[in-house]
Amino acid sequence: MPRYALKIEYDGTPFSGWQRQKDHPSVQAAIETALRRIDPAVPSIAAAGRTDAGVHAFGQVAQADMSREWVPFRLAGAVNFHLKPLPVAVVAVARVNDDWHARFSAVERRYLFRLLNRRAPAALQAGKVWQVSAPLELEAMQEAARHLLGLHDFTTFRASECQADSPVRTLDQLDIERVETPMGPEFQFHVRARSFLHNQVRSFVGSLERVGAGAWSPDDLRHALEARDRAACGPVCPPHGLYLAEAIYPTDPFAETSA
Repeated sequence: MPRYALKIEYDGTPFSGWQRQKDHPSVQAAIETALRRIDPAVPSIAAAGRTDAGVHAFGQVAQADMSREWVPFRLAGAVNFHLKPLPVAVVAVARVNDDWHARFSAVERRYLFRLLNRRAPAALQAGKVWQVSAPLELEAMQEAARHLLGLHDFTTFRASECQADSPVRTLDQLDIERVETPMGPEFQFHVRARSFLHNQVRSFVGSLERVGAGAWSPDDLRHALEARDRAACGPVCPPHGLYLAEAIYPTDPFAETSA
């Protein structure tokens, strides 16, 4: 069966996450249903990352094995037709080798977290950003974030139900920038690593917000990391500001193909 890589964007609001669930809507099930309307023999698909309920994506990547060859842009169009009216879209398709795997071939994942910092309710951005009304100090958050870079035991910053074999991960990037937008100032957190623990990014951002608000010092975040204790983590921020931004592969399968 020829294998195709699908680059996908979605609004995670109506879904219980990426992964298929028996009694709840998921992004995976939505895409598999659309694929099987054009090819009933399509097996289950795999993805670069299993986003949680309410988490969005503009760079999710999945693989689909079809029973016949497709012109990539025609496959994208057919799948998108059957995804309507769900807030899910295939933005690029590429033919890949049979041993290519959306999850295991990826060498890095990148996430974006958006925090809107204003008092007025987010009428247009509701469900797409985490809104914090109190002023935040960028430099303090940046200083604290540096303590998280590199190889660490991230027990403090993973969900108690995380099923990973080890809490040890290498964090390659955690950059924070303040961006002026027409809707108000945003703090954008750019996070990059080969792999992540369950709720790791949201735990980082929730704790860094405490630093930005002055409730914690940058050293308090370092002490939380060194505690290797989930109880030392700050509040876990809500999912709706988080986006799976990109999955990186040794060779970009979409370099010359788009929907």
